[in-house]
Amino acid sequence: MAQRKTALACTVCGSRNYTITPSEKGRTERLEVKKFCRYCGKHTLHKETK
Repeated sequence: MAQRKTALACTVCGSRNYTITPSEKGRTERLEVKKFCRYCGKHTLHKETK
């Protein structure tokens, strides 16, 4: 079975900088993590997209 990939997008500039492979069970809401955005040049909140 192929693994599903999900992108994490910066909330400031909207660029999709990171990809994750989420687990199939458990989480119902979207993941939000503070990560470094290379386009903004600082740590910003990144939200899970489809």
